[in-house]
Amino acid sequence: MDKKILINVGRQFGAGGRGVAAVLGERLGIPVYDNELLQKAAEESGFSPALFKKSDEKRRLWRFGSLFGLNRASAYAPSAIDGTELFKFQSQAIRDIAEKGSAIFLGRASDYVLRDMDCLDVFICAPLEDRVKRVCERTGMTAEEAEKYILKKEKTRSDYYNFFTFGNWGVASNYDLCLDSSLVGIEGAADIIIDFGRRAGLL
Repeated sequence: MDKKILINVGRQFGAGGRGVAAVLGERLGIPVYDNELLQKAAEESGFSPALFKKSDEKRRLWRFGSLFGLNRASAYAPSAIDGTELFKFQSQAIRDIAEKGSAIFLGRASDYVLRDMDCLDVFICAPLEDRVKRVCERTGMTAEEAEKYILKKEKTRSDYYNFFTFGNWGVASNYDLCLDSSLVGIEGAADIIIDFGRRAGLL
């Protein structure tokens, strides 16, 4: 593939964004980066992958301890690290990958991190009842449990995005394309994104 393709997929929790990204990756032959970003950021920073996993899409402070790799822990006083530092490491990992070739990034404010590059920014949403149903099927939770879990995850995700980007998570004007997966399905969403991207000259 001669043309470098960069796609950033934002998503409501339970809307199937991960599935859409996976289908896009298969059809376009492009790697999808989700939890892999945490591992890469950990490798480059010297911190433990467990720290990045615990802090994933959160803006809290995490205290030093067993979560840190020895090489980094020894370089700091045993207090705490601001989530901003972890965001910087993760953002650098995203940029390093994007500079090397085509990639699909799931969440992690990648649309903001790569705002100076030619990217296709999409957002996958769905009505709450559909997301509750998907989470129930995936986890075995009751509908009440799933709804509470979704709302908690969404607040965390929104706080993270808004804090680090100074923007508003999920607002249509932040993205090139917003899709309701309950209307078009996972495969259909991928179809539309590919068609839109080609028409926009980004694929």
